[in-house]
Amino acid sequence: MNQQLNIPTGYLKDNLGRLVPIENVEAIDLERHELVLALVTKAKELQQDMLKFKLDAFGDVAAMVELSLEQYGVKVGGKKGNVSLTSFDGKYKVQRSIAEHITFDERLLAAKALIDQCIHRWTENSGTEIKALVEQAFQVDKQGNLSTARILGLRRIKIDDKDWLKAMEAIADSIQVTGSKSYIRLYERCGETDQFKPVSLDLAKL
Repeated sequence: MNQQLNIPTGYLKDNLGRLVPIENVEAIDLERHELVLALVTKAKELQQDMLKFKLDAFGDVAAMVELSLEQYGVKVGGKKGNVSLTSFDGKYKVQRSIAEHITFDERLLAAKALIDQCIHRWTENSGTEIKALVEQAFQVDKQGNLSTARILGLRRIKIDDKDWLKAMEAIADSIQVTGSKSYIRLYERCGETDQFKPVSLDLAKL
């Protein structure tokens, strides 16, 4: 089974790019070579089938949403929005979810400065825990990226302070949506319970 181009009949190319006559290849090496090519070929075919399934699934879910909206005479622009579809018997569920990628612009620096002012102004006893939360929120990972979840988590802290509220406003203003990624997830109900288990399409989880 020779899927490589520009290789003369009766030869194989080794890992150094050299042409080797097949009769000079050990039988076990040839068997291994054929097995690997066969599995990779099947995997690539499966990959194409999965890609087609993904595209078809997104299209079918979008069509279902549009059909439902038409019953009420409304239209929704764009393709955004999380949707959950359940089979009539409640056994299966399909979810379409849109995950947005969020970054922060330079106004985040203003927010950090305002927060630092708050911590400096507050008494040591009342500011210690908040200071630890803030320092953790603004830590960067090995790639130099900030944790979006931790920074946005600061906005859930209710503090009635003018500078703190201004800092939270600066965080909100600094948010930039730089892209989004769509997911299709399938679930099957676990027996008669209210729990659903994912229908895994990950080879490692099968």
